[in-house]
Amino acid sequence: MSGSADPHSYRLGIVVASDKGSRGEREDKSGPVIRELAEAWGYTVTSYALLPDDQGGLEAELKRLCDGGLADLVLTSGGTGFSPRDRMPEATAAVAERLVPGIAEAMRAYSLTITKRAMLSRAIAAIRGAALIVNLPGSPGAVREHLEYILPELRHGLDILTGLDGECARK
Repeated sequence: MSGSADPHSYRLGIVVASDKGSRGEREDKSGPVIRELAEAWGYTVTSYALLPDDQGGLEAELKRLCDGGLADLVLTSGGTGFSPRDRMPEATAAVAERLVPGIAEAMRAYSLTITKRAMLSRAIAAIRGAALIVNLPGSPGAVREHLEYILPELRHGLDILTGLDGECARK
């Protein structure tokens, strides 16, 4: 994989939802994968939070990153499944100003070529202010698959969102 040659580095916040991880009972393996791939594509990681699966706490962190101008892109991991404690999509929706369904649809469609269990993902993507939030799965392998698929295209969306580019039409 080769990253973007774009000299503009977008700021990235990473939010991992894991009860066991936040208590130190399990090592977070998805956050480091997000960092590795995002940095390879030229993103600057400005924040990393490993939080319990608590919707209020997740909402507060998403708001802090977006409203505080700390991140142009927030990538979350975990909390997108069927467990009663999985609340990342709800936290994202609660802070969203606009939904971006195409990103989550594309991730699920791509992931379905790998596993039928992709249909069980509840991940969403949304805009808050001038920041994009994208929910990723909790599995490090699935995080890698999703990011390798979407990261090349996210830069253009961020260029439009942040006002660096005003054209969406393909040239």
